[in-house]
Amino acid sequence: MGNNDIIIKVVNYIEDNLEGKLNLDEVAKKAGYSKFHLNRLFSDNVGCTIYKYVQMRRLTEAARKLVYTKKPIIDIALEANYNSQQSFTLAFKQLFFHTPQEYRVTKIYSPKRNRFSVNNVQFHNNNAKREVMAA
Repeated sequence: MGNNDIIIKVVNYIEDNLEGKLNLDEVAKKAGYSKFHLNRLFSDNVGCTIYKYVQMRRLTEAARKLVYTKKPIIDIALEANYNSQQSFTLAFKQLFFHTPQEYRVTKIYSPKRNRFSVNNVQFHNNNAKREVMAA
């Protein structure tokens, strides 16, 4: 299995479980690699650690929900796997420079971390279907 295949498998697993409990040990087990090797490989190819990727993807999805839904902020925080609205607000503000409430009021969705794709080709569920991502 090549590096691209490993990264695709890991990204698909993360994306399929973004609202669930994800940890490096579980991701590494699913990929069949040690967590140290996998995290190093992921960082080299994606540009950040698995933890940071998960955090940024969850916050980006939360930002989308803030703009396009009327869900209460606490519900969005819990879906993003934060234990409190306070911890969610702190993390959200560090990435988006606005509190969730301020961001919602702007009504402008500006993603910070879209789903990672290899060579602008998005793979999903390890099948042969490829969707060319818009540039």
